[in-house]
Order: sequence, then structure tokens, then C-alpha cells
Amino acid sequence: MTVKKKEQFNYWTRAAMIGAIYAVLTVLFAPISYGMIQVRIAEMLMVLPYFTKAAIPGLFVGCLIANVFGGYGLLDIVFGSLATLISAYIVSKIDNRYLVPLPPVIINAVIVGMVLSVVLELPFYLTAAWVGAGQVVACYGLGLPLLLFLEKRRYIFK
Repeated sequence: MTVKKKEQFNYWTRAAMIGAIYAVLTVLFAPISYGMIQVRIAEMLMVLPYFTKAAIPGLFVGCLIANVFGGYGLLDIVFGSLATLISAYIVSKIDNRYLVPLPPVIINAVIVGMVLSVVLELPFYLTAAWVGAGQVVACYGLGLPLLLFLEKRRYIFK
């Protein structure tokens, strides 16, 4: 196997592992992963694009799979997963570790808030506020400590 093929294999293996972990965590904690009031534990993984670009497709596919089990239909599957893809891409471009959790908080509050507003027929400001609050808990409460832990072990991503 050439070096380039080995690097590609490692990239997609990491992406698949991250996606699988995201999907399993979300479904495993389903009672708090779905709904207007949600703290999706798997969202702590949104800090991973800070370390490896392989997390971008991994998180997208993991979220897509998890949203299939969510019960909010095609709108959530498509737009919820796109929110994760956009957030992961932006996270990969951020240099300040304390700002890394911010894009998933804002983007999910807006996009998932809109989706839930339509699906649940509730005011947008309410769904956006609750989704945003859950994202703060997951991304800053769990994700930032994960980021700080992994930062000391960067060799994991080489």
C-alpha cells in the first residue's frame, strides 16, 4: 500500500469511527438527544474538527444516521445533518480553542430551532433558545473539557 493510499485509508477510518461514535451516543441517550429540549451528548464530538479534518464527514454521517432514528422526518434528517456539516467545517477553521464550541451552538440553535419550530408548530424563538441551551451544555460543558484533554494528547491525531 502506497503512503498516499494509507493516508486516505486512515482518514476514512477515522471518519467512520467518529461517525459511528456520534450515532451510537445519540441513539444510546435518545431520551435526551431528541426534541425541543435536548442535550445531545454526541455534540461534544463537534470539537474534533479542530484536530482532524476527518471529523467533518464523520460527524455529518453520524448525525445523519442519528437523525433517522429521531422521528422528526426528512426535514430534520436533511437540515439537522447539514447544520452539523456546516458547523464542523467552520470548527476546522478556528484557531482559538475557546471559540471552537461556538459554531455548533449558534448554527444548531438557528437551523435545528427552525426545523423544530416547523415540525412541532412552536414559536421559533422558543425552539431556538432551548436547542441553543442544550448545545451550550453539550459543546461547552462536555466538548470544551474534551478538547482540552485531547490537546494534551495531540499524538492521537497523527
